[in-house]
Amino acid sequence: MRTSEQTSQEQEVFLTEEIASKNGRDAGFRQGRNDGYRLGYCDAALRGLPVASEPIRDIKILYVTAGIGVPYPALDQAVIDALEGLISGLSVATPSDDVVAIAKKVQPDLVLVLNGVVLPADKVKQLRQSGFKTAVWFTDDPYYTDWTISIAPRYDYVFTLELNCLSFYRKLGCQHVYYLPFAVNPKVFHPKHVPTSYQSDICFIGTAFWNRVELIDRLAPILMDRRVVIAGWWWDRLKSYSQLSDKIKLGDWMTPMDTASYYNGAKIVINLHRSIHDDTINANTRKIEALSVNPRTFEISGCATLQLSDIRQDINNIYTPDKEIVTYASHDELIDKIDYYLSHEEERQEVALSGMMRTRREHTYHTRLNTMLSIIFP
Repeated sequence: MRTSEQTSQEQEVFLTEEIASKNGRDAGFRQGRNDGYRLGYCDAALRGLPVASEPIRDIKILYVTAGIGVPYPALDQAVIDALEGLISGLSVATPSDDVVAIAKKVQPDLVLVLNGVVLPADKVKQLRQSGFKTAVWFTDDPYYTDWTISIAPRYDYVFTLELNCLSFYRKLGCQHVYYLPFAVNPKVFHPKHVPTSYQSDICFIGTAFWNRVELIDRLAPILMDRRVVIAGWWWDRLKSYSQLSDKIKLGDWMTPMDTASYYNGAKIVINLHRSIHDDTINANTRKIEALSVNPRTFEISGCATLQLSDIRQDINNIYTPDKEIVTYASHDELIDKIDYYLSHEEERQEVALSGMMRTRREHTYHTRLNTMLSIIFP
């Protein structure tokens, strides 16, 4: 026979479960409403963008891939996708192919090489001796300049994503050197609905360079009580690793599709550029200062997610701070802005939407490759 105490306890449990269930339903409703609002506005805004209508150029290009593992295949595919919509003929080769023989067969107007670190010097020399115009697009300046110092002079045209490397290559005797930052591939990095497993308050995806480790350790007290995703190599360097380990995908190199899903699921994505003084995978003994933004800058904004980025000198030429991207100059400022934008939903989405629109208008690989072609074939 039940006692009044047992009955009271059962009622208390029932009420607790009911409250938890209601809270869960309410949270799910709010999340669904916010997702629908965000995606609806993104869709409407994108529909209003003018469709690119450049005529196909009567140009044949032999594109030579980077020939390295992640993340370069995704960059290669982005370039290939863009070129296919811009030129009449595209052939693709890898650095291990007989690039000279392929060029002689297809007779391209240009041989374009991504990164250029793997393609042998004698192959480039033979291409130029055979009368083919050559160009290289460097992907990792200034962090590979100890290597690119010998690579750049081999080519007719040099394109770099780092503004501060223009004078570096010109001093080597390169006559045609141009600043051409990377961009976004909108086939991959675009607004989309994602499952709850991808959702977070704060997201950081990238290698744990030491300045990034310091940042996350500083943020640890506010990250422990938030939904957080941190992914990449070497995050076990953190002093706070044990406290944050359940939020870290250690050693994961995500596919571009997964990365885009985590960006879409985040309320805020933090972007911190690597330091030129960190010797981790850094072939920049001249310590050439980095002024330009990383490719991640465009990919985050392409997903219509609020980006909190440290300040690079060139960032004002790419986005309008506080309107299309939010910047921070110190750890304390970053903490303040995280608190602010997590509690100001509409303002956060407004900045994120504006950043996406700027990205789609000006910062796609289609736009970048069209600029490159305009330089080489005026």
